[in-house]
Amino acid sequence: MGVVLASALGPAVDAHPERVKDREQAILDLCQTAHFRPEGLTGPFILHLSVSGHSGLVFDVHNEEDTPLYTYGISLSPFSRLIKDYALMIESFELAMEEGNRTKVQAIDMGRRGVHDEAAELLTERLKGKIAMDLPTARRLFSLMCLLAQRR
Repeated sequence: MGVVLASALGPAVDAHPERVKDREQAILDLCQTAHFRPEGLTGPFILHLSVSGHSGLVFDVHNEEDTPLYTYGISLSPFSRLIKDYALMIESFELAMEEGNRTKVQAIDMGRRGVHDEAAELLTERLKGKIAMDLPTARRLFSLMCLLAQRR
């Protein structure tokens, strides 16, 4: 599998500390542990993620010199419910954290993991034959996808 050396994502619109932290952690994890390989290419890669009005989520893969190698887009439509559910869970999680309600935080976090798992499976299925990745990588990409989708 190819290694992601860097992941480029525009500045966060939502400056809520918890979301900024999640975004930074997802990017760091992608750079340290991602198993990501576009069909027919070997890494390492620099991954530029963006949301385009007509293409949906765009994977713009570059080599380690940042030369474009591969671009592939997928529709966000199949992910709409999961993105909405995830956004609601993040809001609920943040409120529960502010309240200091540990039981509620744990319950919401379990639900959030379930949404992450479902979205990761859908993402790997939608990219099958184009980009290979493991489920932890797909989970991290879904986190970033949610942040990008909120900007639309």
